[in-house]
Amino acid sequence: MSHTDAGAELDPVHPIPVPPARTGGLSSAEVAERVARGEVNDVPVRSSRSLADIVRANVFTRFNAIIGVLWLITLFVAPIQDSLFGFVIIANTGIGIVQEWRAKQTLDSLAVIGESRPTVRRDGTAAEIGTSEIVLGDVIEIGPGDKVVVDGTCVEADGLEIDESLLTGEADPVVKRPGDQVMSGSFVVAGGGAFQAVKVGREAYAAQLAEEASRFTLVHSELRTGISTILKYVTWMMVPTAIGLVISQLVAKNDDLKDSVARTIGGIVPMVPEGLVLLTSVAFAIGVIRLGRKQCLVQELPAIEGLARVDTVCLDKTGTLTEGGMDVTELRMLNGHAEPYVRQVLGALGESDPRPNASLQAIIDACPDSEEWRCVESLPFSSARKYSGASFSEGDGESSTWLLGAPDVLLPDGSPALTETGLLNEQGLRVLLLARAGRELDDPGVAGDVTPAALVVLEQRLRPDAADTLRYFADQEVRAKVISGDNAVSVGAVAAKVGLTGSAVDARRLPAERDDLARELDGATVFGRVTPQQKRDMVGALQSRGHTVAMTGDGVNDVLALKDADIGVCMGSGSEATRAVAQIVLLDNSFSVLPSVVAEGRRVIGNITRVATLFLVKTVYSVLLAVLVVCSQVEYPFLPRHLTLLSTLTIGVPAFFLALAPNTERARPHFVRRVMRYAVPGGVLAAVATFVTYLIARHHYTGPDALDAETSAATLTLFLISMWVLAIVARPYTWWRVLLVAAMGAAFLVVLAVPALQRFFALKLVGTAMPWLAVGIAVVAAVVLEFLWKWVGRRFTV
Repeated sequence: MSHTDAGAELDPVHPIPVPPARTGGLSSAEVAERVARGEVNDVPVRSSRSLADIVRANVFTRFNAIIGVLWLITLFVAPIQDSLFGFVIIANTGIGIVQEWRAKQTLDSLAVIGESRPTVRRDGTAAEIGTSEIVLGDVIEIGPGDKVVVDGTCVEADGLEIDESLLTGEADPVVKRPGDQVMSGSFVVAGGGAFQAVKVGREAYAAQLAEEASRFTLVHSELRTGISTILKYVTWMMVPTAIGLVISQLVAKNDDLKDSVARTIGGIVPMVPEGLVLLTSVAFAIGVIRLGRKQCLVQELPAIEGLARVDTVCLDKTGTLTEGGMDVTELRMLNGHAEPYVRQVLGALGESDPRPNASLQAIIDACPDSEEWRCVESLPFSSARKYSGASFSEGDGESSTWLLGAPDVLLPDGSPALTETGLLNEQGLRVLLLARAGRELDDPGVAGDVTPAALVVLEQRLRPDAADTLRYFADQEVRAKVISGDNAVSVGAVAAKVGLTGSAVDARRLPAERDDLARELDGATVFGRVTPQQKRDMVGALQSRGHTVAMTGDGVNDVLALKDADIGVCMGSGSEATRAVAQIVLLDNSFSVLPSVVAEGRRVIGNITRVATLFLVKTVYSVLLAVLVVCSQVEYPFLPRHLTLLSTLTIGVPAFFLALAPNTERARPHFVRRVMRYAVPGGVLAAVATFVTYLIARHHYTGPDALDAETSAATLTLFLISMWVLAIVARPYTWWRVLLVAAMGAAFLVVLAVPALQRFFALKLVGTAMPWLAVGIAVVAAVVLEFLWKWVGRRFTV
């Protein structure tokens, strides 16, 4: 699709007429008038999620509805202690709302810090304002790296080139001239200019695309998708089992109606892994809060999880391994040019670009402008060309055209200046060539006819935290690839200074075919002279080999790769375009925060895998117990209070601590498979052992209080097996994990020992033979469980 076609397709007539653009912009009165009419760019904040949305998401869930109905029934037919599970759900939901609200506040405050502030002309002056303050008809200035925030019409253009690939898929930048359309969501890659806003707010093309995708969300991650899959299967198992249990208890048995209802509810409630979704939400939310304290804005929450799964991180050198600024350390004259004259040329080139990049800014600082020179025409720098240029009318009336850019792009092979450049690059220095062009600036072959004048030697400032961060990634078996637009030798020398080893490759010699490119990427670490499109291709090639790829960068040349990478990480000082497409923004530009993000993701994934196992063991044994009860036509062994006690001590309280604990395990895929391979054998074993104890107790006890004694024996077996599951899940042990498991065991002993608690929970062990037999059955089951889980771990490695 050409940009003209895109414009025709995306340019419906605006219902409100837009006045002809005035380059000085709107007046204050006109702005106020448009605000009053609602013609404002009122797109929701990127991280916005209202309190009502948070409450709705946490309260109105399928399982809360099931539990709520059962709770209301229990309140009418059973003592209050059988209704405790309802109060637990209320507390869980409240915790979820509070933590998510705290996360929202953290995200909103950080989003304001990281928000782009476009330059708008009003009352004849230019000033930065918030994106949401733009009104219809505003004249907005744009330059390299700026994101087009609303749809508009170009009114000024100075070598303006805009990349619309994120909207149209068209890879090549589009040259814009006055009168051309510019679309929100595109970004400037070269030159500068201004455009008038013709569509704002939700009417802008990119606004609706971005609104839902960029909201505060807890979805679209393997973890969340896996839990949703588990809950779907749980529902399928739960419905027929619950129906069978209801029929069994109310029809087949002629016992007391209220007691039958209570025991039926006692069988249904534990089938619901109600705390699993809560703890996942809380783990994510607390991760956001922790990272927010380190000035790390997580624009899409699954990015925390995603970065933990990354096995390859692609680094752009400038802004990541090196700081943005640099210094001119030397000028090396070529072909007899005089240094004072060369400094005049460099100063004039600096003055010709209103938005200089870091290299040109260093030249401006070193070579002040000569007011005698006048710029006639300019060619802005672009990452694809690797050079910029300008034509001047010099002070003596002479005209000249100059180019400033990469020596290996502007000079032919074998040039003596290239040999000199290579020696400087080996020291990690950046080198630019100043050359006089023999053709007009707008001639396509201008770079092929040049006379070298000087080499400009620049020294880059290494980030002090880069070496430690890269060492962390190496320790975690995450491969680092440096891909840069600079000279490969120079990039390789810089990479070596921060501890990266491996060969440096000139990307111009890389194959275009994806499989061949992937093989080259596997064999090398550093790549130079990489074009923006090549960066994107490299990310795709790595992903084609099954790698999970993170891309870091801060320049407009990184946007395409950041967008395609599994996780895009941008520095806070990066261009608006890079901040817009990245999932993680390091607001204080500290590369050293990345290990914290990886660690936070690993904590979430590892811990949720642990606690999911706890919850689903309970679901499996609850469903299987209900099936066994239906098949055997006996009373369900437990009242709701029994399973509330067991769930609280063996799952609820421990899971909360385990979900928020430090965890550095490397994230592994196939969440559902990993959880179910342990939950199913653990749950089956717990259900069988508990039911065996219950059946033996039914033959052992007689009399009017026999059912209470049978229930107590079965509860003891189930508690001990559940404690062993907890003890396995809590490994590897630390002092607080041992204390946690011991405290839960001690709490159960207190319930058994204190008469008031015995009566409250209807738990009283009668005699010594049956209780000890219950313990023996639990011990045998625990030994079998230990062996079974080790066998499963060896048998199923995925």
